[in-house]
Amino acid sequence: MATWAEFTAEQPEMAAFVESRFAADRHALLATLRKDGSPRISGVEPDFTRGEVWAGMMLNSLKSKDLRRDPRFALHCMTTTASMTEAGDAKISGTAEFWTDKETYLDELFERTEWRPKPEEIDLFRFDVTEVVQLVVEGDGMVVLSWHEGRGTHRVVKK
Repeated sequence: MATWAEFTAEQPEMAAFVESRFAADRHALLATLRKDGSPRISGVEPDFTRGEVWAGMMLNSLKSKDLRRDPRFALHCMTTTASMTEAGDAKISGTAEFWTDKETYLDELFERTEWRPKPEEIDLFRFDVTEVVQLVVEGDGMVVLSWHEGRGTHRVVKK
C-alpha cells in the first residue's frame, strides 16, 4: 500500500486535483464491507494531513466495525452536478488502518481547526491507497485518469 505522501510524490498534479475535490465539500462517501460481504455507504469527512489520509468516526459505528473487520474501502468525493462539468470527480481506494495512538493527530487537528473531539469518543483510521481516480469533462468527452499502485497512471477518454 502507498501512503498519500508516496502517491503525491509520484503524481503531484493528480494528488492536488483529488485533494481539491475532497476539500470542496468536506463530506464524502465511504464504502465499506459488512460482515456478510455486502457493501455499506456512509458519510465521512476525510482529512489530508502530514502526507496521510485520515478519517475519524463515531466510536464503534458500523463503518468503523466494518473497517476493523475488513480494512478495504472506497472513498468518493461529493459530486455537485450530474454532468461534472464544474469541477470533476475523485475516488480513492485502498485499506484502512485502525489508529489507537490518537493524541498527536487530535492535537494537530485542533491546531488547524480549533476543534478537538475526546479521544475516547472517536475511532480513528489512516488510509493507505492502492487506486486513485480523477474524472473531468473536456469538450464532449469524459477523461478518466486512474492510478494503480505499482502500475502508474492510465488515461481513457470516453465520448
